[in-house]
Amino acid sequence: MRIPVKAVGAATALLLSAPAFAGWEPTKPVEIVVAAGAGGASDQMARMMQAAIQKNDLMKQPMVVSLKGGASGAEALMYMKSSEGDPNKVLIAYSLIYMLPLSAKIPFNWRELTPVSVIALDQFVLWDNSAGPKTVKEFVDAAKAAAVPFKMGGTGSKREDHVLTVFLEQKTGAKFSYLPYKSGGEAATQLVGNHTESNVNNPSENLEVWRAGQVRPLCVFDKERIAYTSKVTDTQSWADIPTCKEEGIDVQYLMLRAMFLPGKVTPEQQAFYVELFHKVTQTVEYKDYMEKQALKPIFLTGKDMMQFLEEDDATNKSLMMEAGFVAK
Repeated sequence: MRIPVKAVGAATALLLSAPAFAGWEPTKPVEIVVAAGAGGASDQMARMMQAAIQKNDLMKQPMVVSLKGGASGAEALMYMKSSEGDPNKVLIAYSLIYMLPLSAKIPFNWRELTPVSVIALDQFVLWDNSAGPKTVKEFVDAAKAAAVPFKMGGTGSKREDHVLTVFLEQKTGAKFSYLPYKSGGEAATQLVGNHTESNVNNPSENLEVWRAGQVRPLCVFDKERIAYTSKVTDTQSWADIPTCKEEGIDVQYLMLRAMFLPGKVTPEQQAFYVELFHKVTQTVEYKDYMEKQALKPIFLTGKDMMQFLEEDDATNKSLMMEAGFVAK
C-alpha cells in the first residue's frame, strides 16, 4: 500500500520587498513552543533556530525554547489555542497538528492559528540495531519468523511513527509491537540498548548513534533517496540509504515542519515572523542543519502555505482512517 504524499522540492515563495520589520517587533522574549519532549527532532530544530537568530542578531529580543510535550503534544496545541492575540509565542509544528485532533478528539484545529511559514520537510528512516539484520529483506524475514512480534519504537501513539508501522505490517506481513516513547531521542536510546528491534525515527533523532556505529539505516520512506552525499559515517552518506521502495516496500511519507502564531495576531506581527524565519533559512546554521539532519529545505508562506497545509491535512486524514486511528 502506497502512502500518496505529494512530493515537494526546494521551491521557495517570493517575499515582498517591503521591510516587514518596520511595522512591529517583539518587546519581550519570544517563546518557541515545542509539542514534544527533549532530544527529539522538533526540540533540535527549535534550538538550531534559537541559536541562528541569536548568532546572526536577527531579533532584538531573545528566543526561549519551551517544551510542552504533555498528553502526546496536546499540551502545546491547547496552549497555542488559548494564547489568542499573543505575538510572543510561536509553535514549531509538525504533522501532529492534523493527527492528534483525529486520534484524541481534542478541540483543536490548526486553522485557528496564524500560519507563518513552512520551513522544511522531514524524512523517516527504518532503523535497526547494528547487531541486527543488515538489509530490509533480512529484517522482514527475521520479523516474520520471530515467535514474539518485533518491538518497534516510536514517538507517540497513533501518530506518524505508528502509522508507518501499521503500513509496514500491511505491506510485509510481519507483525510489530509498537512502543511509543516521549521523544525520538528516547526511541533511539531504546534501540541502542536492544530494548526494541527497530524504529522509524527522523534522521536527526538517530544521527549520533548511527555515526557511533550503534544503529543501521535500512531504508528511507520517500520516493527518492536523500540528496546529501557527504559522508556521515566512515563509509556511508545519507544518499547511500536506499528508498524503501527500492527494497520492495512501497511506503512513502514526508513530515511537515512549519511555524504558527496564535490566532488573532495582527498582519504586521505575522509579517515580522515571516521575514524572521525567511532570514533564518538563509543562515549558515540552517543550511548546515538541513544537510546534517537530512531535511528537505523549503520555504512557503501565504497562499502557497495554505494550499500545502490543506492538501497535507487531507492526506494525513486519509492515512489515519486507513490505519484505523480516527477516534469514533
